[in-house]
This record gives sequence, structure tokens and C-alpha cells, in this order.
Amino acid sequence: MIKIKEIFASIPDVIRTYVMEPLSQFKFIDFIDIIILALLFFFVYRFIRNRRAGKLALGLALLLLIMILASLFDMKAMGFILQNFYQVGIIAILIVFQPELRAALEKVGNTSIITGIKNITSGDRRQYISQVDHAATSICNAVFEMSSQKVGALIVIERTTKLGEYIDTGIKLNAQISSDLIKNIFFKNAPLHDGAVIISNMQICAAGCFLRISEQEGLDSELGTRHRAAIGITEVSDAVVVVVSEENGKVSLARDSKIFRGYTKERLKKELFGLMTSKNTIKGKLKAEKEEKQYE
Repeated sequence: MIKIKEIFASIPDVIRTYVMEPLSQFKFIDFIDIIILALLFFFVYRFIRNRRAGKLALGLALLLLIMILASLFDMKAMGFILQNFYQVGIIAILIVFQPELRAALEKVGNTSIITGIKNITSGDRRQYISQVDHAATSICNAVFEMSSQKVGALIVIERTTKLGEYIDTGIKLNAQISSDLIKNIFFKNAPLHDGAVIISNMQICAAGCFLRISEQEGLDSELGTRHRAAIGITEVSDAVVVVVSEENGKVSLARDSKIFRGYTKERLKKELFGLMTSKNTIKGKLKAEKEEKQYE
């Protein structure tokens, strides 16, 4: 009974020492520091959640726990091995997981803070929106005609992230967007049928392009190479990808490392228009056009 009374009597001292005194020294900059750190951990968690890096992080945490236990129980051999692993192993980790690290840095590079704020005239905006409406209509008309005939297709729409390295793998066209041209590219006997079409600056920039295949675990087993390639390109860019299944004719849309299936023509056009006319997309496109004019 005496010990219980002593415990309760010491509670005010514990609260004062470990709660009140630290809070009395708490500044506004400490609050900002905590918020930034919390956001950083959140974005890291969200990025690695569905990737191989998630299992890597879990494995490293387990090894760290073992190293702590080895230190507590004076397990010299185990502690020596794990300490050397953390000193040298970080280089191997950077090499093995280079694709995931690159994807993370490219995602960071797509933020509106780095893109910057650019004043846009209403005339430029109206012209761009008109072009987007024409492009979305042409894409949807072609996609759903191919869907009815079960013709496979993979159409990548560039937004703010440049896709030059993927464009270089295909045949450059630089042609105006039209439903007839898209259908001819993906005609079953056409030489460019199996590759991807990349649309950049409201033009069909290239066809027959090769894309990176997603290595995400847990994807639906029904997803074929086209669908996995569509997810893969959205893991390293903010591109929007339209996919037509050759097996069942279903239309899907990939963005932000995810794929959404079972689109109707009206829903696809509405979503494409919304994504291509988002604030950051318009700013990025108009900025690129003005820079190109300066070099001409």
C-alpha cells in the first residue's frame, strides 16, 4: 500500500519533469519542425507502401532491432557483423533500389513548388483548353471504336514530366491528333501496333515506344503487359495512360501508379479533360511553349 501511495505521489513530479518543462521551452519553430518531419515520413510511407522498398524498410528495421538486442546482451559477434553491414550495405541498397529512388526523386520534382507559379493570359488558357477538348474527343472516339473490335492500344499523354527518353525508343511522328490516325497506328497488322503512342504538346509525338514495366506486387493477375507498362510509366511521371485490352476490349486509365478499369466513353472524356486542364498541367505546358518560342 505504501508503494502505491508513493507512485501516485510521484506522478505530479513526473508530469512536471517530462511534460510541463519541455512544453515550456516549446517554440513555434519546433511545431513547424514536427509538421515537416511528419509530412516527410508520411510521403516516404506512401511511396514505399506498394513497392519492393516497403519490404526492404521492414527488413532493415528488423536488422536494427536485432543489432540493438545484440548490444544490450553483449553479443559481440552478431553486433560486429551488423555494424559492418550498416556501414557498407547502404551502398548496395542504393544500387539495387536505384529505380525506386529515381521514381521518388522524379515525383518530388513534379511538385508545384519546384514547377513555380507562372502568370497565364486568358487567351492562352482558352486556346489550350480548346486543344485539350479536341484531343480528348479524338482519343475517346478512337479508343471506344477499337474497344468494340477488341484492338489493343496503349496511349500515353504527357503532362508536366518530360518523356523524351521514352519518345526516343519509338518512331517520331509529330502529327496532329486524330481518331483515324490513332486507329491506324494500332491496327492489328500495323508494325507499331505493340508499342505505345506518346502524346506531347497536343500532338502524336511518337508511336511504337517502349515503356518500363511496373514491378508492383499484388497487381491483378488479369493485367497484361500493356496494363503493367501503363502503371510503370505513371510510377516515374505524372503522365495519364489510356489502355484498351486486346482480350476483352475493356478500357482502363492509369495515373499516379494506379490503374482504374471499366470506363465508359463519357466518363473517360470527362476525366481526361479534367486531368489535362488541371492548374499545374496548364502552367507546365504554357511555360514549355513559351520557352520553345524563345529558342526559335
